[in-house]
Amino acid sequence: MEHRLEQQIQFVIEVDKMKNILRQTLLTDKSRRENDAEHSWHLALMAMVLYEYADQSKVNLSRVLKMALVHDLIEIDAGDTFAYDDAGNESKAERERAAADRIFALLPEDQGSEIRALWEEFDAEETADAQYAAAIDRLQPLINNYVSEGHPWKIANITSGRVYKRMSIIKEAAPELWRLAEDIIQSSIEKGYLQK
Repeated sequence: MEHRLEQQIQFVIEVDKMKNILRQTLLTDKSRRENDAEHSWHLALMAMVLYEYADQSKVNLSRVLKMALVHDLIEIDAGDTFAYDDAGNESKAERERAAADRIFALLPEDQGSEIRALWEEFDAEETADAQYAAAIDRLQPLINNYVSEGHPWKIANITSGRVYKRMSIIKEAAPELWRLAEDIIQSSIEKGYLQK
């Protein structure tokens, strides 16, 4: 097999491990925790379906979809860090950088560099594409958490203030979706899914 193709296949086999990385978020049917691969697929689909709420003059959907598909690849090595885990988040950047160094190096250099750049852009949340991708990345578990009656919020005693802070990027990236997020948070408080 040609060396380039061999590297690509090695990467494809490696990233299959995303299917084993469990997140705190439950599936909407509450049957189990979702895995990173399911989250990435759901995020990409939501980004496509909700694209009309993005500033389409600034947001390139194709790039957003690529970011959605690669943004959690580093969790193969770094693991999923719960958004509200203060201690875990202290070492998250270091763990993720080390994971990126290993995982993206499996690919031929041009592809590894491209995917790493997309991951870094997503992580920095500075471009319109990354902000929209991050907004949908925050909205996806918010919706799942609401439908699953606040399961991960209840376990970790999360307050609405922390959820509002985490969701704030939605306000800038997609103001109409921010109104939806606010409604979900308020309803979660009223139903006892989330502490005020």
